[in-house]
Parts: sequence; C-alpha cells; structure tokens
Amino acid sequence: MGTPDWDLFSSYAGLLTLASASIYAGSFGSLPNPKRKPGQNPSDDEENEEDEPERVSSEDAWLFPLIGSVTLLGLYLVIKYVGKEWINWILGWYFSFAGLGSIWKSSIAAVSFTVGSERWKKFEKYTFKIHRHSDSSVLLSLSARSPSLYLFPFSLLFFALYTFASTDRKSVLLSDILSLSFSHNALSLIRIDSFKTGTILLSGLFFYDIWWVFGTKVMVEVATSLDAPIKLLWPKSLTFADTRGYTMLGLGDIVIPGMFIALALRYDYHRFSEKSPATANAKFRKPYFYASLAAYISGLVVTVSVMHFFGKAQPALLYLSPACILSFLTTALVRGELADTWAWSDAPAPAAAADHQAKGADTNHMDGVVQEGEKAALTDEAAMDVGAAQ
Repeated sequence: MGTPDWDLFSSYAGLLTLASASIYAGSFGSLPNPKRKPGQNPSDDEENEEDEPERVSSEDAWLFPLIGSVTLLGLYLVIKYVGKEWINWILGWYFSFAGLGSIWKSSIAAVSFTVGSERWKKFEKYTFKIHRHSDSSVLLSLSARSPSLYLFPFSLLFFALYTFASTDRKSVLLSDILSLSFSHNALSLIRIDSFKTGTILLSGLFFYDIWWVFGTKVMVEVATSLDAPIKLLWPKSLTFADTRGYTMLGLGDIVIPGMFIALALRYDYHRFSEKSPATANAKFRKPYFYASLAAYISGLVVTVSVMHFFGKAQPALLYLSPACILSFLTTALVRGELADTWAWSDAPAPAAAADHQAKGADTNHMDGVVQEGEKAALTDEAAMDVGAAQ
C-alpha cells in the first residue's frame, strides 16, 4: 500500500467543508422573519419584506433539466465555434457586477447575524425616495442601515480586485468568495415550495447530470473552459500551492441540493411555529434539516471517493439527489409524518401574497437587483452542474 496522498485528501476535505458551510448558512438565511411583536416599530416589517423570495413550483421544476440542457449545449457550441475568450469576457463582466451586489448582500447578512437582529435594528436607517411630481407617489425607495453603507466600499474593492486583475493573477480565493456569496444568496432568495417539487427537481437533474457527464464530453468541456465564479476550487496541497491544480465542485451541486435542505429547515421551523410563537432567536428541533444535511455530506463523500478510486470526473447529483430524497422519505416514515410532509406547502397564503404584491407596486427596493442577479446565476449554475472533477 502506497503512502496516503494527504495533499489530495486535504483538498477533498476543504471542498466538502466549503460546500456544507455554504448550505448551512444559506438554509438559515432562507428562514422567514418572525412576526412583529406588539409595540415593535412597524417599519421593521417593511425592512423584512424587502427580500421577497422567488418560489420554485413543481411546474418550474420540470423545466430545470430542459433549460439547463439548452444553456449548456449553447455554451458548448459558442466555445467550440467562436472561442472561449468572448464568452469568458462577457461572463466575466456579468459576474463582476452581479458579484458586487452579491458580496454586499452577503456581508450585510454576516454582520447582521453577528450582532443579532435586535441590535441590528437599533442602527440608524437611511431612506432615499424618488416621488412623482404630479401626485407625490413613491417611484423608488432605497433603504439601508448604517453598517450596510460602510460595507459598500468593501464590496467595491472586491469588485475592482476581481474585475481588473489579469487572468493569470486572478486569485482562486477571490473566485471562491464570489462563488460562496452567489450560493448563499441563491439559497436565501430562491425557495422550493414543497417536498414534492424538491423531489421532482432532484430527480430530473439526476438524469440530466448522468447524461451530460457520462453520455457526452459537453459538461466537462464547458466547465474546464469557462473562467467564471460558478464553481468552488481547492488546491491539491496542504500548503495551498497550485502546482498540482485544483479539486472542483460546481455550484449547481451546492445550490440544487441546498434548496432541498433549506426547505427541510423551513419545515422544521414551520412545525415549531405552529406550537409556539416564533421569535428571532428561537431554538427548535431540526430532525429533517440535520437528516438531509448529513445525507448531503455522505453523498459528497461517496462522490469524491468514487472519483478518487476511478480517477474520473463524477456527476455529483448521481449521488446527492438520491441521498437527499431518501433522507427526507426515511425521516418522514420513521416519524409517521409522510402524508403531512408531502402535502405541506411553503408557498405564502394567497392573502399575504396579494398584500405584498400591492406593496411592491409602490416600492422597489435595492435588493431586488441582487435577487434578479442570483436568479440568473442559478440558471448558469444548473447548466454548469459538473460534479466533483479531479
């Protein structure tokens, strides 16, 4: 038996840690805000509603493999017949500007979590509004707490470092930070509406991943040709040297299962909030969340193990999709709750949705721009779901 390759094993462990931590943070970011307490400032409700999530329904889930396939094939044809330089140039600028908002939003979420929601709401809030002259109605309203304004120059600095650094000098660390911010915001802002939808989504992308990785060379060709923050990289070295290259994991292998795991956490929270009032720092049992997160980690370990043994790129969703689905089904069956969990929907009540839509007609918040960027980035992530590549 040869000497263990600790450099390679460390890259596997680092990649697994980044992916799991991203899903953990994004899942908690997807939790709904607690209802306003009596006597609390009503403006806090307005602030909480700025980030209205995008819901993925079962009808949307059926289309994901088709949209991903068309996008992936289109990128492959452009790379093959036009060249990767042009597509990398376009994607570079797109992800730079989208990353500016994404890094800003993730840094705000990190600071808000660190100081706590109650203390965060004590910071000065600044609001900028544009009114229509004829009837004084609000055309645009931008609001932010004071720490958010201080964090914006940091995001601009990151934007400059990533955008204007030459390709050979562009840091993998910068790319990974940008990728993690996209993953965090996608999990926070794009939500599966039920376990039925999640099962359809994971099942469809299970076959999508197998076909494009094992059936053709398209997936690997596109993934290795594009220089964009749509994958996590970890150097195959304990000293973080890049001489041996990098271990890679596509963001689709984080975001797609991550949305299912975040749904499990919201279901745990839903069960808790039905029994007791929800508060900002409430602790509650999380059987479905921990089961699905453990299944994801186990599936990723199997993925890299098979990849290491055969020395060939693997479609990660081949292992992650069944692991997540089976964790949900097993937990629900053991707890005798399968019928209830399958019928549960995370979609907002019609009255609440109509009320938010009416408010949104009057006010457009700054985070809406970030949300659109994350939705577009998720489409690219689904198309670039490359699995773990050695």
